[in-house]
Amino acid sequence: MYYVYIIRCYDHSLYTGYTTNVERRFLQHTQGTGAKYTRSHPPKEIVYYRKFQTKSEACKEEARIKKLSKQQKEMLILDFKNE
Repeated sequence: MYYVYIIRCYDHSLYTGYTTNVERRFLQHTQGTGAKYTRSHPPKEIVYYRKFQTKSEACKEEARIKKLSKQQKEMLILDFKNE
């Protein structure tokens, strides 16, 4: 399984990525061993995630989400929380 996730950072910015284990990856981000972005924008919480069968599907979704505006990402997060 592969997951696409969005992390809200303490500065309210959003980081999107993909992984095979969301909890492990979040821990890496909080320890400073994740993405370069989250080293300078400390992660606060996981606000969104979706499961995919293949890496290809997850990567396509990650790319799609990264192209969204912050407002569109916030709507995606809101929809996720309301499920």
